[in-house]
Amino acid sequence: MSTKRISIIQPDDWHLHVRDGSILKAVIPFSTRQMGRAIIMPNLIPPVADVQSALDYQQRIMSSISKQDSFQALMTLYLTDKTSIETVQQAHRAGIVAFKLYPQGATTNSESGVTDIFKLLPVLEEMQKLGILLLIHGEVTDSKVDIFDREKVFIDRVLIPIKKQIPELKIVFEHITTAEAVSFVETSDHYLAATVTPHHLLFNRNDMLVGGIKPHYYCLPIIKRELHRKALLKGVTGKHHHKFFAGTDSAPHMQHKKESVCGCAGVFNAPIALELYTEIFDKIDALDKLETFTSINGPKFYGLPVNNRQVTLVKKSYQVPDFYEINGEKIIPLLAGQEIAWQLIDDEETKF
Repeated sequence: MSTKRISIIQPDDWHLHVRDGSILKAVIPFSTRQMGRAIIMPNLIPPVADVQSALDYQQRIMSSISKQDSFQALMTLYLTDKTSIETVQQAHRAGIVAFKLYPQGATTNSESGVTDIFKLLPVLEEMQKLGILLLIHGEVTDSKVDIFDREKVFIDRVLIPIKKQIPELKIVFEHITTAEAVSFVETSDHYLAATVTPHHLLFNRNDMLVGGIKPHYYCLPIIKRELHRKALLKGVTGKHHHKFFAGTDSAPHMQHKKESVCGCAGVFNAPIALELYTEIFDKIDALDKLETFTSINGPKFYGLPVNNRQVTLVKKSYQVPDFYEINGEKIIPLLAGQEIAWQLIDDEETKF
């Protein structure tokens, strides 16, 4: 008999974009409904590159939600060519948990990103010393490298050398997309882990391209071949599954910015992220591994306790809204208008 209901420790989102202003106010409730904590990405304009900016941003986030007693915004700083050892020390004192490495030009709002990570080795050494994590968007930006190979090349050119030179720096290889990344994480030491998004577990590049380009599937790193999707599924449920955890990389953009000539990269999956992870694990008969992936591996790697409450999902079809409206404009969610198989039960519905 198939499972119709599942309760798990409340999950966390270890990679989340919530933007700012009216968009922040509109999208953050989707994450607080599901997640106990979220790692907040710092790629605003201007980037969140100093401690005071991060604390101010955290305050704006927390003032935009009603669940302030049960949600924690974990703040990060944007690593730039100008990041100093003193900035790392200040971040440590302020409770900033990580720095984010965006290679310059790799993705949305990455213009201030690092041009040569090896010039920042003293900064990374200080992070290692103080126990601050490095979160990596793992793609090279060399125009001569095919976009589908940029993650693999990044491992060889950047990640392996960093691991050799600063071996005890805790690194999260974020939103991995390839079999090579899965293998590298599985065979690395306990100082390296990886996040995996629901959309990279669900789709291959045919889903994005066949029958017409689907802009709301477009993200960076870009969705890869089916063999890579299968490798991700095997990674999050296999022998080394403890090295992988949930990071949605939910990244909202207004419809006109996604459906344009330059089509912004980013998938808005926050409204249904946990439901999709549950559906994915259910389809491969791995629901027994879901809680470990969504709720345990991340806190363990970050050195934090697991959340102290549970959430419940039921296997009941649900149609995703066609859009969400913000100030007269639309944000299109992933799988807009389509049915998904699982639903999260709200708190008030669980009290029976």
